[in-house]
Amino acid sequence: MILVEEHLKGLNKEQKSAALHKSGPLLIIAGAGAGKTKTITHRIVNLIKEGVAPERILAVTFTNKAAKEMRERVIAEIKKNAAGQDKVPFVSTFHSLGVYIIKENARLLGLTKYFTILDEGDSTSLIKEILKELDIDPKQYDPKKIKNIISREKGKFTHLVDYAEREGSGTNSLSKIVAQVWNLYEKQKTKENSLDFDDLLLKATKLLKDNAEIRKIYQEKWEYIHIDEYQDTNEVQYLMSKMLAEDNKNICVVGDADQNIYSWRGANLKNILSFEKDYPDAKIVLLEENYRSTQNILEAANVVIKKNKYRPDKNLFTKNETGEKIGLYEALNETDEADFVATKILEIIDGSPTGGNEASVLQRGLSQAGAPRVSAPRARGDSDPEEGKLAKLSEICILYRANFQSRALEEAMLRYNIPYQVLGVKFFERKEIKDTLAYLRAALNRDSLSDIKRIINFPVRGIGKVTLLKIFAKDIENLPIKMRVKINNFYEILEEIKEKIHSLKTSEVIKFVVKKSGIEAELSSGTEEDVERLENIKELATLALKYDNLEAGRGIEKLLEDASLASDQDSLIVSEEKAKEKKEINAVKLMTVHASKGLEFKYIFITGLEDGLFPHQRQKEEIGFDAEEERRLFYVAVTRARSKLFLSFADYRTIFGSRQINAPSEFISDIPTDLLEKEGEKGGIKTIYI
Repeated sequence: MILVEEHLKGLNKEQKSAALHKSGPLLIIAGAGAGKTKTITHRIVNLIKEGVAPERILAVTFTNKAAKEMRERVIAEIKKNAAGQDKVPFVSTFHSLGVYIIKENARLLGLTKYFTILDEGDSTSLIKEILKELDIDPKQYDPKKIKNIISREKGKFTHLVDYAEREGSGTNSLSKIVAQVWNLYEKQKTKENSLDFDDLLLKATKLLKDNAEIRKIYQEKWEYIHIDEYQDTNEVQYLMSKMLAEDNKNICVVGDADQNIYSWRGANLKNILSFEKDYPDAKIVLLEENYRSTQNILEAANVVIKKNKYRPDKNLFTKNETGEKIGLYEALNETDEADFVATKILEIIDGSPTGGNEASVLQRGLSQAGAPRVSAPRARGDSDPEEGKLAKLSEICILYRANFQSRALEEAMLRYNIPYQVLGVKFFERKEIKDTLAYLRAALNRDSLSDIKRIINFPVRGIGKVTLLKIFAKDIENLPIKMRVKINNFYEILEEIKEKIHSLKTSEVIKFVVKKSGIEAELSSGTEEDVERLENIKELATLALKYDNLEAGRGIEKLLEDASLASDQDSLIVSEEKAKEKKEINAVKLMTVHASKGLEFKYIFITGLEDGLFPHQRQKEEIGFDAEEERRLFYVAVTRARSKLFLSFADYRTIFGSRQINAPSEFISDIPTDLLEKEGEKGGIKTIYI
């Protein structure tokens, strides 16, 4: 017992209570910055110390970033506190867990081991083609909207047959079209041996539900189950978790009703609010001590969120310092607001007082704006701006409610020559990266017509659309001899790539694909943009090094899996790891509040706090849970800040070409005035750019 206490000595009383709990259901209500990952990690290690085999433990979270962090922490703690263990728990995202279960039972689902995972772009493109096939105008019926409807239904554990029966005979024309499209969409995926994101959860959960024998295997495999961010689970994830735990009931869920911000994609707040009903014997542990933010920031967060009714009562507190007051800036318009943010950032990184929009700071920014700009697409500057500075650019983040707000902010970053990065442009969504990965997928899965269509004429081989249709119709024999030779050469390339996949290290396979396919030759002799695209592919080979320790074949499999399931935050990880390796510049981060979930920064700017924008007008019109989501979203934004928080709003803002006069957000008036301090003077400095 002494060893256990020594192992848990870094935890507070509530964290220790959760970590020491072994049998039966456990609900950990963890406020923002309350050390939930640390608590789960120590609970897992404590289970191992008490004799539970690591491989009997499952931990599931939502993002690859969170899973990676948890896995690394667990491994480190096992080495430190459970010496001699060479096995580790299964730590993954929900989607990766779905992939694992599906691959182990691929034949039962009519799939091969090398099925293709369609990303959001691939799925939307396929639906667009189906609409054209049905002679339906994609401009009238948006493919993305149809994809989102299908996705939402799958998240509710609705199957095609159920939807068709429910909506197919109704009067709603959109529902009828969705039913038609969904039917052909499923048939095409079956033909191509492919699944979309939602299938990874839907099919795995249906398999567990319908097959008692399979369900028993996984219940015995994972005796102890941990679910992170439980408030964000949808119906399918809820059912999957419940079925895996229904035998042993050793389920530990961690979450915070105040951070439920994804109802628009199916997250059901009722799942965490009803946990005690699902598991009457559950132990409840409340983590309220915050280790991240100052007292002032937490006081503002507590006051704002208390207005919500659908939440367990809790009150975050901290032993941290009181900290600075929250800066509030009233801007004339979005340009003035962006200028305030930019000049304030310059003050922060120079360590000067954060007391307003000073003329000297503005002048310095304008002189810097005359410096040459770097051609990198997202980060600006060719030397490290951290050098000689008192604060790091990477410690600063600008948040906004809607993507369109980034334009004015980006322009300000450029004007003042401040290096920045917009979170949301995924590394794995770049055309050149998708092309390279398509070669790998097509080599492993010849039925993946989408991948073959993408690469058969890149680099250019003179294979047109008519020829492609004949290939898909398996009518190659009727093509001219020269064309047949071209097609045979293409398939020989795929065969060679397949051989290399099963014999070379992952990074070497990427290098081979780029050379053998002709991509390297095509891009090397192209424009400056082409050269940059080639550099991105080389970065893919560098990224693939971390898979080289896996056996041949499995490395590429895992790379393709991770690439398909990558999130916005994972793109940030890629860029930051790249920056560390190459000593590249760190930059101010720009992102939506939704994308900031799970992240934290020393300095946070929350922009666009205007009625109708944040809270968003559409969400304000909702009732019940949904009506409270905007307030939860603001709460998440506020609790991302460690040391200093800035809030800003504009008197008028141009949206969709129309200038709108705005009232300040209700969230600002919710915060006690003694926590706020006014920043600068509205429109105090006017600048004319020539």
